[in-house]
Amino acid sequence: MKTKKTTTRKRRPPLKQVLPKGWDERRVRDTIAYYDSQSEAEELAEYESALEVEGQSLMLVPSELVPAIRQLIDHRKGA
Repeated sequence: MKTKKTTTRKRRPPLKQVLPKGWDERRVRDTIAYYDSQSEAEELAEYESALEVEGQSLMLVPSELVPAIRQLIDHRKGA
């Protein structure tokens, strides 16, 4: 009869969540609750109003280009 070999794995400590400056866990939970409680009509109205922000554009780009676009934006902000 074979016996099962038992191994104990060391548990890794949970990763520390890095939040943007000015954010804390409560703000994250409040933001999640806000969006989770929106109706479809409210969600659509918020989306449509974002499309009307003057001086900014929304567009779809291939995912592989996103890092290069972010780098370009960061470079421009620093200029």
